[in-house]
Amino acid sequence: MAPSAHQPELKIVPIEAGTSLRTLAYDALRLAITQMDIYGQIEPIRLDERQLSQKLGVSRTPIREALTLLEQEGFVRAVPRRGIYVVRKSRREICEMIVVAAALESLAARLAAQKATEDQLKKLSERFEKFSNETSSELLNPFSQANLDFHRKILALGGCELIRKTTENLFAHIRAIRTICVTHEERPGHVVALYKDIVEAISQRDGDKAERLVRDYTLDLAAYVEKHGLFAE
Repeated sequence: MAPSAHQPELKIVPIEAGTSLRTLAYDALRLAITQMDIYGQIEPIRLDERQLSQKLGVSRTPIREALTLLEQEGFVRAVPRRGIYVVRKSRREICEMIVVAAALESLAARLAAQKATEDQLKKLSERFEKFSNETSSELLNPFSQANLDFHRKILALGGCELIRKTTENLFAHIRAIRTICVTHEERPGHVVALYKDIVEAISQRDGDKAERLVRDYTLDLAAYVEKHGLFAE
């Protein structure tokens, strides 16, 4: 089955042979899937093992092994006699992922207010200043890479590796969800003020406020998805 002419293309960089081709293939495919616009079309997105093998420069065996891992993580699904397809989450699944992310991120913010060093807080403030100086058009998508980077920094400041790793896996799923919100303009207006409040709360060692701000900000995305019905049930 040939890919649809309108199907988004996986941007894959060929990998070099190493100790674990399965791991390298997994990393390359996972990155490509999470960076593609999987909600930008109605047709299913089918992955072709032969094409993936050619693009990555490896045999089909590590490709199959990598796809098995990705299926276990919920990124793809195998349909008997039809092939491997990229998974699109339902609205309920999306909102549940956001709720879990909100709980973990808000706890990390509280921990950051307790554990972050002055030098780390200075760098966080500098990152905020860079963000606040961006133009309004650059702020149109509040879920851009800059947004993800900001939240990852807060997670890192929390100092809990398990929270960071768990949330990173959620981010991989949520990235595509956030991308589709780019055309909706209600949310970006208050993002700079929220970032400023979060930075100030962490800098002032106010764990309660930092936790509340991050939790409410993330849960607002779930409410936004529900309100606009951006995804199928």
